[in-house]
Parts: sequence; C-alpha cells; structure tokens
Amino acid sequence: MNCLFFLDSQCYYVSWLRKTEWHAVASWTWDAQDETCGICRMPFDGCCPDCKLPGDDCPLIWGACNHSFHLHCILKWVNSQTSQAHCPMCRREWQFKE
Repeated sequence: MNCLFFLDSQCYYVSWLRKTEWHAVASWTWDAQDETCGICRMPFDGCCPDCKLPGDDCPLIWGACNHSFHLHCILKWVNSQTSQAHCPMCRREWQFKE
C-alpha cells in the first residue's frame, strides 16, 4: 500500500480509498477586456494593417469559438491555411459566428 499523504514526516494510509482514473477538462473563454486583434495586434478601434486610413471599412468578425478579429486579418489567415482553417487563438476549426 502506498502513502496517501505525508504530514510531519509521517506516512498516512486510508484503506477504503482507491485510486481510479481521472480526466482533466479545460475550457477557454474570450476575455471581453481584450481590445486588440489576435492576428495583427492592432486595436479594434483603429484599422488593420490592410486598411490604409482610419475609417476604412474594417468590421470585427467573431468566430463560433468567440474569438474576434478584423475582417481583413481573419480572411487573410483563413485563406493562407493549406488544409482546414483553424482559429489562430484556440486552434478550433474556424467557423464564422452566425
């Protein structure tokens, strides 16, 4: 029998406790405080690198995973992927949020 825990250099056992498998679960959420594009790192209230002047039409686009990007940035990213397009932040398959 293995030690369950040590306290003051003493090994303690619990006879009725049995180790079983466990599975870790992780989740990610979009931080609403983040105000920059995850691809170009430019502020959302400014323009992306493809827009020459502030005020050019560069809307924000959300994915099904809730990550947001400038329209030009995510389109360039999706088109540059040779196989399935994935979100650059969480690597899930990219789908535009409806």
